[in-house]
Amino acid sequence: MKKALAAAALGAAAVLVLSGCTDSAAPEGSADPSEGSSGELTPVRVAALPIAETGALWAAIDEGIFEEHGLDIEVVPAQGGANAIPALLSGDIQFAIGQPFGPIRADLQDLGVVVVGDYANSLDEGTDVNAVVASADSGITRPADLAGKKVSVNTIGAAGDLTIRKAVEDDGGDPSTIEFVEVAFPDVPAQLEAGTMDAAWVPDPFRGMILGEGGVSVVQPYQVTIPGLTVLTNITTQEMLDNDAELVESYSAAMEEALAWANDNEEAVRDAIATNLEIPAEAAAGITLPVFTWELTIEDIQTLGEMAVTFGYIDAEPDYDRLIQQQ
Repeated sequence: MKKALAAAALGAAAVLVLSGCTDSAAPEGSADPSEGSSGELTPVRVAALPIAETGALWAAIDEGIFEEHGLDIEVVPAQGGANAIPALLSGDIQFAIGQPFGPIRADLQDLGVVVVGDYANSLDEGTDVNAVVASADSGITRPADLAGKKVSVNTIGAAGDLTIRKAVEDDGGDPSTIEFVEVAFPDVPAQLEAGTMDAAWVPDPFRGMILGEGGVSVVQPYQVTIPGLTVLTNITTQEMLDNDAELVESYSAAMEEALAWANDNEEAVRDAIATNLEIPAEAAAGITLPVFTWELTIEDIQTLGEMAVTFGYIDAEPDYDRLIQQQ
């Protein structure tokens, strides 16, 4: 099983740190994103995770939707939305696609990070877009079994481990005894097989790889805590909103169109997933896709914030009016 999982994950592995984020210089031959002239495309760098959900963005770029709005999108691989925030603040990227929890923390530090739109939501019933998985011989079959175990997430202190804690508590387990470790999604299949952790929270295609090799799905934490929770949001800075409103408007219009198109063109999204994650088309066909949408469900983000306070992740809730500025 180890060799099979490692080989499958290898093609999906990507650089999980922001490319070029320590160097604020624009890519060779590109212009300042705010200085695109008539008839020319404005280069825009967008951080996104190398996971199935990014298929909507990749496919929409291939479809030419962003070009129609005058934008030349460069997708910059990142491990999580929180990891992208320093790059946003430094100007190395203009937008990021990530969990809403990073922006929640950033707002509490008054960093000027803003959520301008949704991107993808989890499913409120059936097979969800992510799950906690474990090896068949682990003895872990329900949320309470995770108490006292080592569980991986891609970013510690975000919606993944927070909703896992809530699910474990609701199932009668002690969430304070879970040891969370940070493991990039593409590394999970091999590390889980090697026994470096007991269970892992992963989206597709990595969940599918593990379950296909006999692993078990323990819990879908989003679905059992906040059904339909926002998985990923579009993030930028207040400075960008104030100083380049035209770019934000163009990006927002393009992304709204792209996400609506993605919902209606599932095959194109799956083709983009297979190409960009370098996985077989058959594997991409079996991936559970989220609901792609631009419209935020603010109440769900507020519920996430309340949960974070309850479990001691943050001391207070953010200023939602300042943080969430739907475009």
